[in-house]
Amino acid sequence: MTVREELEYQEHRRLNPLAAFADQSSGRPRPEIPSDQDVRTCFQRDNDRIVHCKAFRRLMHKTQVFLRPEGDHYRTRMTHTLEVTRIARTMTRALGLNEDLAEAIAMGHDLGHTPFGHAGEAALTACLGKPFRHNEQSLRVVDVLENDGRGLNLTNEVRLGILGHTGDYIPETLEGQIVRRSDQIAYVNHDIDDAVRAGILSDSDLPREIVAVLGATHKERINTLVCDLIFTSREAGSICLTPGVDNALKELRSFMFDRVYRNPIAKGEESKAKSMLQKLFEYYINHPEALPPDFQPQLSFDGMERTVCDYIAGMTDNYAVNKFTEIFVPAGWNIRG
Repeated sequence: MTVREELEYQEHRRLNPLAAFADQSSGRPRPEIPSDQDVRTCFQRDNDRIVHCKAFRRLMHKTQVFLRPEGDHYRTRMTHTLEVTRIARTMTRALGLNEDLAEAIAMGHDLGHTPFGHAGEAALTACLGKPFRHNEQSLRVVDVLENDGRGLNLTNEVRLGILGHTGDYIPETLEGQIVRRSDQIAYVNHDIDDAVRAGILSDSDLPREIVAVLGATHKERINTLVCDLIFTSREAGSICLTPGVDNALKELRSFMFDRVYRNPIAKGEESKAKSMLQKLFEYYINHPEALPPDFQPQLSFDGMERTVCDYIAGMTDNYAVNKFTEIFVPAGWNIRG
């Protein structure tokens, strides 16, 4: 028995029968023959492929909510990803589900996010004339864009978990559903933390009825949501919260949209960020020769708009600012020069 086979055997001994088992994966877009020397299950291998890819490294320089904040403790897309991963692992472990699968989905779920967070999504939506959705772009990153156009060839369970972390599609695996919930739990709560740090909110601003259910502190809210999901899901055999806690989470999310996500202080620079990306999009549409060499072959089979969209979506905040400065700001005015 190989190390991989031993790990797969141990999964069947210790995991919930409702878990997704590595040796029962529905496979990859391009079949791969396991090696006798392989010491990882397919889901462990997927996790490693994601962590070592370029798109994952760029997450550390992409906006979560606050555009280029002054301070080292605000969340970035990378720290958000790590928080989602930890919450997902805690819940999958407690429910006897496959932690390796949940971790891989969580690590890859935001790879398709644009620079400047959701402002970047709005900019590319306007440029394309149709919705740009970061979950769909995340799947495109792992299927097509990484590895010089060959993609990462991830298992279908990880791919569809990434696609279904938000939006209309709900993953079939319980692990994918847990990541979907973990993303909601993580961003609503850490965005409160960052908003308080920025002076946009104070703890006393949170509605009393929500605090009464979820708790008054970051730690209390996370603990309430995680424990409620674990104990409720154990009884139900599906991933769910009790109605009261679920409703409080929805109300908290609505509160955050009203007070933070649409707050003119928090989002005061978003119009500039959108304009910057739209100008970059127009420039590269008119000057495709200016695209990097590794994007040139893509023009022939994906077309101009799709290629330019992929290039801009993959930019970090700083890279987008630097390219805009390089193209549109006269050299004598460029303080970066």
